[in-house]
Amino acid sequence: MINSKFKNVFIARKLWCSFFGHRFVTTKNVTNHFKEYKCCKCNLELTNDEKGRKIFLTPELKDINNTLELFYQKRHHLV
Repeated sequence: MINSKFKNVFIARKLWCSFFGHRFVTTKNVTNHFKEYKCCKCNLELTNDEKGRKIFLTPELKDINNTLELFYQKRHHLV
């Protein structure tokens, strides 16, 4: 019963985004050029690729962004 309730809420949020579009919020500034985004409605996570386009945030890309952020902070003495 509880599982079906969560499933219905998830489907309703997906429908909202398919009709009205996603509402992305920046969740993490990796560098000046790379950011991570998340939709407020359906929790879809995106990031930038090397050309600046938004792509799906996979676990592999999340690790890459964490490493890139660490290198960026070390280079700019932010650590």
